[in-house]
Amino acid sequence: MKSLPTKVLLPCLLLAAVTLLFASGCAKKPAANGIDPTLTHDMSQDRDADFGYGFDERGFGESAIDEEGFGYGLTTEEVSGLMRVHFDFDRFTLSDEAQQRLVANAAYMQAHSEKNFRIEGHTDERGSDEYNLALGQRRALAAKNFLVTLGIDPQRLSVISYGEELPLDTSRTEEAFALNRRAEFKAIR
Repeated sequence: MKSLPTKVLLPCLLLAAVTLLFASGCAKKPAANGIDPTLTHDMSQDRDADFGYGFDERGFGESAIDEEGFGYGLTTEEVSGLMRVHFDFDRFTLSDEAQQRLVANAAYMQAHSEKNFRIEGHTDERGSDEYNLALGQRRALAAKNFLVTLGIDPQRLSVISYGEELPLDTSRTEEAFALNRRAEFKAIR
């Protein structure tokens, strides 16, 4: 029996994953740590809380992903199989679109089981450095928790927050702020 080429197999896996997501309806599985990453949470209520950033330094290393493209059009990251997810202002909850992108990312990760991945949390420039680092961390963790519920081994996922330090767009417009509020996914091995 001849195996299917990767160019055919990957889109089939993505289609199957998206179909499974829609077929499951609104049923939610709790995350491995008991935190539902889809819950709405207003970070402004936590401004004085100590989050214990807990950055995972295992994620440092060379990325296998070219970082030229960005935005909502077809980008280098989408061609490589990993897509950014974006967040609303002052939130770390996952929108329906973000969840769909994470399903596609999970299919890519399952198809590349020899690799580990780093999830990078980012914010726009509004807020203090400490607050933005905490918010970026929560965004990365929300994405990680969702991927774990989809069957990705948590040992293959590391998280780090860059807060506002690595914007995609430095203009001070609402569009730029929205673009900068994101989680990115990098293959690290």
